[in-house]
Parts: sequence; structure tokens; C-alpha cells
Amino acid sequence: MACSRLGQWLTLLVCLLVLLKAESHPVALTLVENAVAKGAVCLDGSAPAYHFDKGFGAGINNWLVHVEGGGWCNTVEDCLDRKSNYRGSSTKMEKTMSFSGVLGNKPKTNPDFYNWNRIKVRYCDGSSFTGDVEAVDPATNLHFRGARVFRAIIDDLLAKGMKNAQNALLSGCSAGGLTSILHCDNFRSLLPVGTKVKCLADAGYFINAKTLSGSQHIQDFYSEVVALHGSVKNLPASCTSRMSPGLCFFPQNVVPLTRTPIFFVNAAYDWWQIRHILAPDVADPEGAWKKCKLNIKNCSPSQLQTMLEFRLQFLKTIAGASNSSSHGWFIHSCYAHCQIEFQETWLAADSPMLSKTTIAEAVGDWYYDLTPFRKIDCPYPCNPTCKNA
Repeated sequence: MACSRLGQWLTLLVCLLVLLKAESHPVALTLVENAVAKGAVCLDGSAPAYHFDKGFGAGINNWLVHVEGGGWCNTVEDCLDRKSNYRGSSTKMEKTMSFSGVLGNKPKTNPDFYNWNRIKVRYCDGSSFTGDVEAVDPATNLHFRGARVFRAIIDDLLAKGMKNAQNALLSGCSAGGLTSILHCDNFRSLLPVGTKVKCLADAGYFINAKTLSGSQHIQDFYSEVVALHGSVKNLPASCTSRMSPGLCFFPQNVVPLTRTPIFFVNAAYDWWQIRHILAPDVADPEGAWKKCKLNIKNCSPSQLQTMLEFRLQFLKTIAGASNSSSHGWFIHSCYAHCQIEFQETWLAADSPMLSKTTIAEAVGDWYYDLTPFRKIDCPYPCNPTCKNA
């Protein structure tokens, strides 16, 4: 009986891997070697990089620039750890990367962007591409040059044809989603006046909330990131002139000042924010939230109530900041984080839905000004299309 069950699971796993392979395709790594002379480098001093799948047909002059996520480093020690892997060095990055979801090249699975020029920018600076410190400590050889990296990559893409863009979308996941918010107006300014430009932030709307114990953990963390990387000069001056630079790392303080349209894809129960903003280990020394953070189904009624209160704070924050009619959002009640790069959550038969609409459909209709989309889900566990519900 056990062998029979194991065989069934292996068959299912093989079928799943075949399906995922069919819905994705490998794209080679491109190094921006000429950026090194400009000081636009990863944490370890290596060249920045991206994966580029060229557009075709009617999409040849349309560009989707998607920024990889991967957290931030707020101390020298933390940045040194990143320097030893692909989050801080292009020498450690894989030579090819599979594209799917919003980066896919098939009309059935990515109908609005499949034939665009699709780029995935590799994240190797640890500051959501905001850092710029000229000095390099020889003892660590750490380069805090994220803002220069962003500009060097955009310049490289402009030279490869993006200067002729008719449509452009800057997107990103997690720390990359935050990049798409912080750099949204900047991205708009680097493209021709006649280009239709919008931004898409997936799981990038991090809120300034206190922990379970009442501490300001994420606020302190972001302030340390901004200070270490010298980010202040690359954050919106309209924000930094009004408040502490660290607070300008939070979308709620930047979005009201952003002129370019942004669409927010986010879970109201975003597992990264639950684990690192609401209930980080430092605020839960006894580990009472450990099982709950791993799987929302393990949460006690009192923990679910605390998460519901966090959800309400998140919804109040995003609704209050995103008051422009040009913005849109898809906020569901799934326990999720980063969804647009994965086919199963972007556009599939069992993808998460709001008002019978998938994320891909909502984003496409919003980008092309067909239908405004501002939908917020009911509280967990009401949505049957959630994978965890």
C-alpha cells in the first residue's frame, strides 16, 4: 500500500514538473560589462545582469522590465553574506532562468504581454536599487551602488531598442516590487514622452506596522538599510524633504507622491509581512507563532484574529495612500507572497480570483485602460480559489 501511494505521488510530481516545463522557457543571462567602469556594480564589484527574451510581432516595441526580489541587507555582516551568493554577485548567478507567468511567451498563458520584450533584472545590491556610496572599504570590498546598477541596466536596454518603446511596464516581486514603486517615476522619466508607462508591484507594498510586542522592527530595519547604502539621495525628494529617509522606504509614504500609474498585487495576509513585520523571531522569542507562520491552517483563533487586525491595517494603509484613480489593486485573502511570475497564480484554471477575474486579466485590463480594477477580498478563509484555503 505504501509503495502504491509513493508511486502515485511520484507520478503526480513528474506530471507537475512536465507541466511547469511546458509553461516556462529558459532565457540566458546578460552581463552589463560596461557598467563596471561607471561603478555600477553588485555588492562584490561584479557586473550587473539581466535575462532578456526579445519581443516579436506586434509586441516588438513594447517592454516589460521585471525586477527580482530577495530582501535587503541592513548591516555589513549581512551584506557580506549576500556577497557570497547570487544576491550579491553576478558570478554566482545561474546562466539561464526559466520565464513563466507575466514573463511567459505564449498567448494562452500570458495574453497581454507574451510578445513584448521581457526582461528580468537580477537583484544583487540589497537596497531595492537605491544605494550609492562612492567609498569602498578595502576590508570588506562591499560596493553599495544599487541606484547606479538600475540606471546602467535601463541605459543598456534603451540602447537595445527601449528608446523606441510604445508601451512599457516596470514590475517586480517583493524587494523588486518595492523597487517598482520607488523607481516608478524615475523609470517614466527615462523613457520617451510618448511612451505609455505604468508600474506593477507584486508583494511590494510593505507597511510600517508594529510587531506583536509593540516594537518598530521594520521601521528600524529600513532606516538601517537606507543609512548603510546611502539611499537618501535616490529616494523621492518630495518624501525625504518631509520625513526621515527611512520612512521613505515605505510605499505608504511614497505612493501618494507618485505620478505614474501603479497596480498593486498583494495578499492582505502576505506571509512575508506576517513573518517579518508582524511576528519576527525577535518579537516571538518563545516561538508561539512558528507553526502558524509556516502554514495559516496551523494558526489558533487568537492568532487569526491578530492577523485579521494586521489585514485591516494593511487595507487602511493602501487605500489611504493609493488615492489616484489611475492606480489599481488586486488584494486577496490568500496566504501568499509573489504571484505574477508563477503560472499557477498568474493565469491558470485554478488561479486565485477576485470577482471571477484572475491577476493576469485584472493587470491586462488595467494596463490597456479597458477596465479599472480595485478589488479587495473578504477575510480569510472566505476565498475558495486560494491554494491555502
